[in-house]
Amino acid sequence: MNRRKSSEVATISIFFAIMLLIHFISSFVFNIWPLPIKPTLVHIPVIVASVLYGPRIGSILGGLMGIISVITNTIILLPTNYLFSPFVDHGNIFSLVIAIVPRVLIGVTPYLCYKYLANKVGLIMSGIIGSLTNTIFVLSGIFIFFGRVFDGNIKALLAGIVSSNALAEMLISAIVVMAIVPTLSKIKK
Repeated sequence: MNRRKSSEVATISIFFAIMLLIHFISSFVFNIWPLPIKPTLVHIPVIVASVLYGPRIGSILGGLMGIISVITNTIILLPTNYLFSPFVDHGNIFSLVIAIVPRVLIGVTPYLCYKYLANKVGLIMSGIIGSLTNTIFVLSGIFIFFGRVFDGNIKALLAGIVSSNALAEMLISAIVVMAIVPTLSKIKK
């Protein structure tokens, strides 16, 4: 039992370190990136861990992704930080819900998808479903809890995000999950 627990802690630690590395590198790159598309990439290790190790480890990593989001949006101030941090002006408890709940779900939905489609298509769909889980639940939370922002015209902001970032995130997630999971599966055995 102790060995299994140690193995889980080590797995979570490795994936979390990868998430932090992706977060710092993508934050730096997207600050100098000239295009308006700035996809979230931190969710990819959560999806990979969910498929390989199950929803428990996936959801723990998803929760850690949510905590990264809260900390980042508390420290680096932007006009939309209140959507993900209750510790800045106009932020509230719903900011925590938006920052954490969708990310925990990223650790569950790819696992369920791959469980029922355990093949190459299942890997592609797991990447897409994991990415969509984040997009749908975060944007729905923003719409439900902060719908009056921008004089009630938040639909334009959300449509812009869906049409640019969400499509890029789904494509990148599907490709990376399909490419990485088979190799990591062999190593894991």
